[in-house]
Amino acid sequence: MAAPVVVMAVRLPDAEVPEPHTVQFRASRVTEVCFLPMHPTRPPLPDAVYLGMQAALSEARCAAEVGEVPVGAVVVADGHVVARAHNETLGRRDLTQHAELLAIQRALQTLETDRLDDATLCVTLEPCAQCAGAIVLARVSRVVFGAYDPKAGMAGSVGDLLRHPQLNHRPEVVGGVMEEKCGELLSEFFKGRRG
Repeated sequence: MAAPVVVMAVRLPDAEVPEPHTVQFRASRVTEVCFLPMHPTRPPLPDAVYLGMQAALSEARCAAEVGEVPVGAVVVADGHVVARAHNETLGRRDLTQHAELLAIQRALQTLETDRLDDATLCVTLEPCAQCAGAIVLARVSRVVFGAYDPKAGMAGSVGDLLRHPQLNHRPEVVGGVMEEKCGELLSEFFKGRRG
């Protein structure tokens, strides 16, 4: 039987957060360390949100490994990741199969509900119009994203569908969380495709 995994969270400023990795401790029950960033100007988010962003980054890396655009998303509810996904547009031959949409669908199924009004969607890239629409329809309470998308982002970059005053649901939106790591992953991916 495998030994249980005990996670220790350490909060550091964004600039000091190392790449996620596993650290083994001999004299302690801690088997994994998750580094949680602090943003100097924004009130702290719950630790579960940072753990969600780490999980979203992990999903994005999985997407890159199979040749998909590296975007990852997770849904956090009651302090736990309840659904995770990455882009599957190539694998499913369907350009609508974005990480956010898949994570929302999986969370709705897992939680056996039609609304995510107590959930946070953590995603590595600012949602597009399609995903912003799904977020509004699913009544996601909070959206936390990493990198801004100046070409298609609908949480403030190109438009702001998520907080449009005429819509009947407007989630809390927090952008730029772990922005540098999320942006670097996308930049490396596209640099590799062009090179």
